[in-house]
Amino acid sequence: MSKKIVTFGEIMLRLATPDYLRFCQATEFTATFGGGEANVAVSLANYGLMTEFVTRLPKNDIAQACVMDLRKHNVGTNEIIYGGDRLGIYFLETGAVARASKVVYDRANSSIADIQPGMINWKEVFKDAEWFHWTGITPALSQGAADACLEAIKVANKMGVTVSCDLNYRKNLWKYGKKASEVMPALVEGCDVILGNEEDAEMVFGIKPEGFDVAKTDGHVDAAEFESVCTQLTKRFPRAKKTIITLRGSINANHNTWGGVLYNGERLFQSKRYDITHIVDRVGGGDSFMGGLIYGLITYPTDDQKALEFAVAASCLKHTIYGDFNLVTVAEVENLMKGDGSGRVSR
Repeated sequence: MSKKIVTFGEIMLRLATPDYLRFCQATEFTATFGGGEANVAVSLANYGLMTEFVTRLPKNDIAQACVMDLRKHNVGTNEIIYGGDRLGIYFLETGAVARASKVVYDRANSSIADIQPGMINWKEVFKDAEWFHWTGITPALSQGAADACLEAIKVANKMGVTVSCDLNYRKNLWKYGKKASEVMPALVEGCDVILGNEEDAEMVFGIKPEGFDVAKTDGHVDAAEFESVCTQLTKRFPRAKKTIITLRGSINANHNTWGGVLYNGERLFQSKRYDITHIVDRVGGGDSFMGGLIYGLITYPTDDQKALEFAVAASCLKHTIYGDFNLVTVAEVENLMKGDGSGRVSR
C-alpha cells in the first residue's frame, strides 16, 4: 500500500464575485472552499495518491459542508480536530486586463488561528506517511499556529518523513506582532524541499535575484536570473535538497507566462514556458504547482526535469479551472507535457 501525504493548514469558505464584478457591484457571491494546503491535497488525491489534510474546524454546518467537499475529492479528513468558533472566509474579486484581482480576508479568530501545540498527535498523524507539506500562510495566522507547525516539522524530521514548504508570503496576514523573517527560518530549517517565488524569498529572507524587477518583465522572465535565489536559499537552509522558484510573467490580469526552475544543489533545471492567454482563475496556481511537484518528485525520483515539467504543466492547466482546486488527471497533465495544448474536444 502506498504511503500517504499529509498537509496542514487553514481551509476557508471562498466567496467570489461572479462575472468579473467588483465588490461594490455584487449582489451575490459564489461559494466554494479553498486554502493552500487543502488545494495541494486535492491535486494529489486527483493523481491517485493517498492524502490526509489536517486542520482545526468549528463544529457547525458550514465546516461540515467543507469536510464533505474535501471527501468528495478523495482527500483524507480523519485527522481533522474540532474546536473554536468559526471557519475563516475570504472574498475574491476577479480582475480583468489592467485591473488586478483583490482578496479581502475575514479569518481573524478562526478555529485554526486558535490552535495550540499539543492539540494534534503528530506521531499518530505521520504513521504510514512519506511526505508532509505546509506553507508560510499557517505560521502567519498566530503564534499558536506557528508553534503547532514547528511541532509537526520536528516530529516529521524525527520520523524520516520528507518535508516540503511553499514560502507563500502574505503581508496582510502577519498581524500578531511577529514578522515572517523572525518566525519562518526555524520552520524552513526542517524542510527538504522549498518552493517560492521571487517575492517570497525577498520578503521572508531578504534573498533576491540581482537587478530583477517583476513590474518590468512585460511577461518575459529570464529563468537563469533565479539561480542565485536558489543557491542562496540552499546555502541558508542546507537541509533542502531541492529549491524551486515559480516564474510568472504578468502581461495583464488575464494573460500570464508561466514556468519554473528547480535547483538540486548541483544544477539548475528550467521548464518549458507556457503562454496562458485566457486565465479563468489563477487563485491556487502556486498550490497546483506544488501538488504537481510533489507528485513528480515521488513518481520520477531520479528525473528532476520531468518532475518540474509535470508541476508546470499541472499548474498551467489550473489557470483554466474555476475555484481553488486543480481538478485535473495525470493523463491530462502528461498530454500537455507532450505538447498537446490544442484544447480539441476529447471524444
